[in-house]
Amino acid sequence: MADASAYADNIKKYANGYNQAAAEKIVGHLGIALRNKDSSLVACSDQGELDRVREKWCRGKLGLSQNQAELDAGIKAICDKLSAEGGQKSRVTFYYLLAEHFGKLGELAG
Repeated sequence: MADASAYADNIKKYANGYNQAAAEKIVGHLGIALRNKDSSLVACSDQGELDRVREKWCRGKLGLSQNQAELDAGIKAICDKLSAEGGQKSRVTFYYLLAEHFGKLGELAG
């Protein structure tokens, strides 16, 4: 199983800091999905995938109660932030940045 250190440099390129405990929780949450190249990446061009990110990660794991438009705006902001990565947006980095965007890193790490 992957550990958070494998994603640290990528997260640090985009985040305002680095919360190792939060990154470890994300890696643990994603588990087996990280073994497959396709499922370890987020495709911002796939609306179905972005809907799953909103419902499963933002609402499910992070417990966010913002409306769909606010969550979608947050997801779009992360897509824009990671646009330099092309189609290769690390799911760990993406989820980390969403947690940071919505102020949930501390809670995730706890």
